[in-house]
Amino acid sequence: MKNTTNKVSWVVFVVLALAVGLYPLTYFFVDRKFGLLASKSNELLADTMWNIGFYGHILLGGLALFIGWAQFSKKLRTANLKVHRNVGKLYIIAVLISGICGISIAFEATGGLIASLGFIGLGTIWLFTTLRAYLAVRNKDITLHKGFMIYSYAACFAAVTLRIWLPLLNIVLDDFVLAYRIVAWLCWLPNMVFAYFWVKRRGFAIG
Repeated sequence: MKNTTNKVSWVVFVVLALAVGLYPLTYFFVDRKFGLLASKSNELLADTMWNIGFYGHILLGGLALFIGWAQFSKKLRTANLKVHRNVGKLYIIAVLISGICGISIAFEATGGLIASLGFIGLGTIWLFTTLRAYLAVRNKDITLHKGFMIYSYAACFAAVTLRIWLPLLNIVLDDFVLAYRIVAWLCWLPNMVFAYFWVKRRGFAIG
């Protein structure tokens, strides 16, 4: 029963990562006032630097989410270590660009200061844990690398949890702005708690 549950959980995890990883592409096929852009002012949508930050964040963040799950598959890692390393390099580049872009546009987040601080915190932790994971593997500290990669992808997976929590909160609260302020923190803080216990359980030293 436990093995079946684990397999189902893994499949759900991968499907969500792939689906939400591809989600940013929808912005190229629908009206500009789609999704989160519907809450933005026309002035902001016309701002070139904001647009660079927005599309840099969602496209590269989507790429990181889309490929990052594969790094946790022992079977894939064992089958071809070179592919694992190349995917890891691509993931790191994607995170660095998406994280910096995400922090830059967080200052204009819907919901004001509370939402901005939440997303800035997420971006900072995502960048920090990813860089620590990279430095650890460069120093051949594989245990530390694995630990920080769990934290990194938990932050990356906020893209998924945000899209789960936001519609639910919006229905319950009937206030999109309030829901967005809450989800700016709720989309990643529980992920970090989950990552902490996962790291602790696996014995991946963090320090």
